[in-house]
Parts: sequence; structure tokens; C-alpha cells
Amino acid sequence: MDGFQRRREQKTKNILEAALALFMEYGVQKISIAEIAKKANVSQVTIYKYFESKHNLVHEVYLYYLDKASDEFEQLLHSNMTFPEKIKQMMFTKKEEAKQIHEDFYQYIMMEYSSSNDYFEKLYVEKALPRFIDLFNQGKAEGYVDPNLSNEAIIFFIQALNQYLQREEVYQKILPLTEDIMKIFFYGIVGKKEN
Repeated sequence: MDGFQRRREQKTKNILEAALALFMEYGVQKISIAEIAKKANVSQVTIYKYFESKHNLVHEVYLYYLDKASDEFEQLLHSNMTFPEKIKQMMFTKKEEAKQIHEDFYQYIMMEYSSSNDYFEKLYVEKALPRFIDLFNQGKAEGYVDPNLSNEAIIFFIQALNQYLQREEVYQKILPLTEDIMKIFFYGIVGKKEN
């Protein structure tokens, strides 16, 4: 990769990072291209040159956010942590994210997620589901997940939850419930068993 291409990619990343930080804190509606440009240390012209419109930029930030979350999930799953440590880390991360994300940006993410989004679906099928199976296989091997549970049943449950979350009346009110949903997902309604 030549120097020009490297600088262009770095500028693109700076813009996406700046926009993501601002959207997380203030939402999409209240943030202008001028504010994003200032935070990214680029001109407004550069943003329009790279993304054409605020709408396109917001969409690219959404994709960037998904990729970032996927990479973080991947790193966590490949870490040397035990199954319970990984679950705690995932729940802590979701809880912190739920506290930090602006309602307006969250609604945008969920609207994108619930619409026919091929990118999200591809990420979900190719990365998330296989990684969840790896995680639950680790849990089975370490004695934390019932070895009699089939991977098919786990996938069915994940997919049912995924489909339910795509409904507008659900995603509009789910943000404050994120931590509880994660606990139910990993520990069931009986609760965490002490080993």
C-alpha cells in the first residue's frame, strides 16, 4: 500500500472514530458534519469527499461499529479466560455499552439492524454464530454448560432472540434491559449456579 492510500485510510478511520464517539455521546441528530470534522481534525470537504452525505457517513459508522464489536468479541473468545470469565466480561461490556450509548444512536442502530441488512446478516451467520458455538463448547468442556444441550438448540434460541429483537416495538424499549437479557441468556431464569 502506498503512502497516499495509507493516509486516506487513516483519515477515513479518524472520521469514523470521531463520528462514532460523538454519536455515542450526543446521538445522530444533534451532531453536524462540522463537529465531526473538527473532532477528526479534517475539513468538512474531506468528509463529503469520502462519504458524500451525512446519511452515508452515519451508515458507514454503523458498519464500523459492527466490525469493531465483532473484533472485540473475537478477541474475547480467543483469550485464555475461562468460560465464566468470558461471560462476565461480555455482560460487563454490554452493561457499559448500554450506559454509554445515546438513545438516538441506539435507535438508529436497531432500525438498521431490523431492516433487511445483508452486512449484519453475513456477520451474524459467518462470525457470531460459529463463535457462540465455540464459546458454548468451551462451557461444556469446562462443566459450566449442560453437555446434553445440542448446538442446534442453542442456535435455535439465539436465532429466536435475534428475530424478536428486530421488531420495532421491542428494540425501542430494550436498551435499559440489556444487562437482564444477557443474564437470562447465559444463566437462564433459574439463575447462576455457584460451582
